[in-house]
Amino acid sequence: MSNILEQQDIRALGSNLELLARQVVEGFIVGMHRSPFHGFSVEFAEHRLYNPGESTRNIDWKVYARTDKLFVKRFEEETNLRCQIVVDASSTMYYPWDEKNPQKLKYLNKFCFAAQSAAALMYALKKQRDAFGLTLFDDEIRVSTNCKSTTQHYQQLLSFLAERIENPQLNRATDLAGSLHQIADAIHRRSLVIIFTDVMERPEDADKLFSALQHLKHNKHEVILFHVTDKARELDFEFENRPYLFVDMETGEQVRLQPGQVKEYYTQQVTAFTNQLRLRCLQYKIDFVEADINKGFVPILQTWMVKRTRMG
Repeated sequence: MSNILEQQDIRALGSNLELLARQVVEGFIVGMHRSPFHGFSVEFAEHRLYNPGESTRNIDWKVYARTDKLFVKRFEEETNLRCQIVVDASSTMYYPWDEKNPQKLKYLNKFCFAAQSAAALMYALKKQRDAFGLTLFDDEIRVSTNCKSTTQHYQQLLSFLAERIENPQLNRATDLAGSLHQIADAIHRRSLVIIFTDVMERPEDADKLFSALQHLKHNKHEVILFHVTDKARELDFEFENRPYLFVDMETGEQVRLQPGQVKEYYTQQVTAFTNQLRLRCLQYKIDFVEADINKGFVPILQTWMVKRTRMG
């Protein structure tokens, strides 16, 4: 897909989320013209297919003349889908982090990637006239909004995300399981729930997370879990074999060691949990997607688009 999405420096837009979202989504639509999804972009932008038997009052005859297909114009109050976007804002999401120069990696960490991805999805949902809400959590829910499709609502949610990008919250633990239970209880209408998290639970805590994911599915919601990681460092543990001081961003605990001493054990544990999470998601019919922050936004939008088409 040779378009703006291949330009990694787009992430340097940082907390200018409105501009980034527009460029990412419009670049994605351009890319679809050369893909098997050709034609989706017309409906995606501002129309839906005409359903036989309904009023012809809102048919766009200009589009019909060009495409020989009947499309109906959408209006602001028309909402086809409700989507709750859930973003983990705990301290580990601010990795990679440079303690000596906090500004250095501010727009290259996991939280910034998740916030930028969420902004792009909200822009796409807004273009579809779909309603969307935002939840931010760490050890408790910090922001929770209802689903709306207005521009004012969209800009308010962008401001919540931008504020968290610019003001990292250090020494904040995470309670993904507890937050998901609260979200499942709070969403009363069938929705698409999109979760961005770097979750990596201890074996003794994993069942609590799986129970919370099952709670969401029990309430008939569709769920996408984006597992946000810096894959090379966090999953593959690719560090030079020299002494490092590793710091737990949630507790501040420090340990000095050479990566070679622990790499085999570490990668075994991480792989075991990730495989278990993937298997449970498959079992619960949850879309599980590895979201490597170094791979860009295309996998995020592709996953959403396939799910959105399936639900439409």
